[in-house]
Amino acid sequence: MRFFNRLLVVLFLFPATLTCVTGFAQTTPTSSSNGGDEDLRRTVRELALRVSALEEELHRQRAGTQVESASLKPAALVLPPVDVRSSVESVSSSGVADAAPVAGGSAQAATAQSVAAASVLPTVLPGGATLNYMFDGYYEYDFNHPIGRIQYLRAYDVLSNSFSINQADVLFALDPNVAEGRRYGVRLDLQFGQATDTLQGNPSNEVRPQIYRNIFQAYGTYVVPLGKGLNVDFGKWGSSLGIEGNYTKDQVNYSRSFFFDYLPFYHMGVRASYRVNDKLALNYWLVNGTNQTEPTNSYKDELFGFTAQPAKNISWTTNYYVGQDHPDVSQATNCTVPLQIGLCVKEINPAPDGKAHIFDSYATWNATPKLTFSVEGDYVISREWANAAPGQSSAPSLVAGGAAYARYQFKPRMALGGRFEYFDDRNGLYSGTSQALKEFTGTYDYKFGEGFLARLEYRRDWSNVPFFLTNKPGVLSPSQPTFTVGVVWWTGGKQGAW
Repeated sequence: MRFFNRLLVVLFLFPATLTCVTGFAQTTPTSSSNGGDEDLRRTVRELALRVSALEEELHRQRAGTQVESASLKPAALVLPPVDVRSSVESVSSSGVADAAPVAGGSAQAATAQSVAAASVLPTVLPGGATLNYMFDGYYEYDFNHPIGRIQYLRAYDVLSNSFSINQADVLFALDPNVAEGRRYGVRLDLQFGQATDTLQGNPSNEVRPQIYRNIFQAYGTYVVPLGKGLNVDFGKWGSSLGIEGNYTKDQVNYSRSFFFDYLPFYHMGVRASYRVNDKLALNYWLVNGTNQTEPTNSYKDELFGFTAQPAKNISWTTNYYVGQDHPDVSQATNCTVPLQIGLCVKEINPAPDGKAHIFDSYATWNATPKLTFSVEGDYVISREWANAAPGQSSAPSLVAGGAAYARYQFKPRMALGGRFEYFDDRNGLYSGTSQALKEFTGTYDYKFGEGFLARLEYRRDWSNVPFFLTNKPGVLSPSQPTFTVGVVWWTGGKQGAW
């Protein structure tokens, strides 16, 4: 049994040892000095000591618990991850491994973290589905000391001088896998916290927002066997208009841009994506509307777009969206016939029928493995009436602008991110006031480990007119400077961006 325990430990640590030796061979010239050999011998000795320590620990556990040999298998699976991570860090600090072996070590550490987390929370289900969990919280300080601690024009960081829950999420994902014969998939994102009110809380968009408030995404996928594959989704999904998304861990900054707050958060309907080749995919949507799970009128909005990858390190997305989001019914209280609960409405006659047109384009360039640049440009034109009758205004409302991003990963655990944005709200379509908005955001990231990220952020919003709240009633400021501490924890079986 003692030999069996030793064998288990050696088999588990063999990949890490092989990675170290491989890294040494790749980074050491053929004419290396005795110093390099000494480093390698020191690393091997350290790994041997760890094997002996693990063996003794397993022997003590068996002697103390008097269990059968089969019961030692869970202990052997739980104990090694910590030591493998320590071994990798030891090898890295000795100077034996260069960037490539360190990256391999990080992958092993991430795998060990997932195995350890799985013993507490289920993350990978039979059949390839994953469960994923996230908590996102923040503390923000507004130097204007606004009345009511209210932040203007912020999507998620809406409160000042308050410990706040941005969002808590549970995500279920089963992705299609054509190679294994599964052409279908399903996705469900449940969300709780302040972000749910931002996403779902506007009754002018949703007739019954309370039904869908905690369902950020819920859709099924089928891959039609056509060419390189036609992906079809039905349900509710987060909008890809604009470069920023919902999950903080996948963004450059903690706070979101004006355009993220202004452009649609989600859609309900059907969408299709067809991959023409390895560098181009075409996209089409047919949906109820913007931020509408249930429609407020009978018109169906459409999106036409493409996603291109002209080079390995460049991605480019362009979208054209046309919709009619003016309601043709309003809430009523005097319905006398049986209806669905919450659907007592009356007709608006005549109902506004003007269209909204959104032109959206963004691109990302990975200049180096550590340095990334992104840009976004948007132009929106909206009319209340398509053909105005006497006394009705047909003048369009316009929004235009863009944002530029940069992120530099200067150490494995530390990064700096920046964003500059210009938002021309010419007719007050977004803010209710005709103004030109700008903002600069600087963010410092520190990653304590896989699944634990802290962010320190300074942001300054400013306008060409007094707009932002202060601590004096009726007195507005042209700027809104804030400092934020954000913390994000996540775990799960899904790799990459959520």
